[in-house]
Amino acid sequence: MIVSAFTYVRNGFTYAYPFIESIKSLLPIVDEYIVVIGAGNDGTREAVVALNDPKVTIVDTVWDEQLRVGGKVFAQQANIGMDHCRKDADWLFHLQADEVVHEKDLPLLQKAMQDHISNNNIDGLLLPFIHFYGDYDHYCPSRRFHKYEIRIVKNNAAIRSYKDSMGFRMYQNPQNQDGEKGTKLRVLKVPVPIYHYSWARPPKKMTAKRIEFHKKYTDSDAFIADVQQKEAEGYSYREYDYLKRFTGTHPAVMQDVVAAQDWTFVYDPAKNNMSVKEKVMKFVEDLTGRQFFTYQNYKIVG
Repeated sequence: MIVSAFTYVRNGFTYAYPFIESIKSLLPIVDEYIVVIGAGNDGTREAVVALNDPKVTIVDTVWDEQLRVGGKVFAQQANIGMDHCRKDADWLFHLQADEVVHEKDLPLLQKAMQDHISNNNIDGLLLPFIHFYGDYDHYCPSRRFHKYEIRIVKNNAAIRSYKDSMGFRMYQNPQNQDGEKGTKLRVLKVPVPIYHYSWARPPKKMTAKRIEFHKKYTDSDAFIADVQQKEAEGYSYREYDYLKRFTGTHPAVMQDVVAAQDWTFVYDPAKNNMSVKEKVMKFVEDLTGRQFFTYQNYKIVG
């Protein structure tokens, strides 16, 4: 079995992405790791080079700053990574720059890929997510965040990154996806969580990341200016509906990052900004243990 991994990042240090920890977490079970690095100035490329790992291959890119609709630049960068993966790879594993895999779960991931390497009824593997929010002690399990997403796909040229790199779909014309919705992939759930640290970073770097992120979704400079003004003192972590306390362990590669936390986040359940609809849906979830009517960019089989 041959497994190729790929990711993309630009100015990872500027926006406090744990991109090095992310790469390290998956290296033990892959045969190569394609790292697509956008032109930047904060030492991101140098840090990847310093890993000095023969599995790692860097692909240099320049992001299109005019591509300010729907986060398309993220899918573009992901597809570049896919295109540079080994042609003889059986699986392609996409781990984004703020996502980490726990070392205790690596054997199960390997087994799942090995067990289904010849299963033609499956296009990919679906993994659950733990979305850390505010700090490393709280996570958001609500419907505002995707509960599952595809991170492992068969090496099929028709499979491409979807929308803003949220997942994958199958395309009839994979090299020109515009105007084509694509077909949802058939996936199998694997109980190995992705530790997602997108909302757990220093407040000022969180603000910088949010502003940069918005630039990839809107061409409204007025909107960007409004975000800058509102969050000038650092992100306030006010956009939660409800959080839960994390009682597990973080991946070993994240221990130093977690220990270095230098800001304080206080979770106050009374400050939730839930709508009436969200409160009703949470009541149903608490009653049944299930989330209903959530968006699914995949077809679960098996």
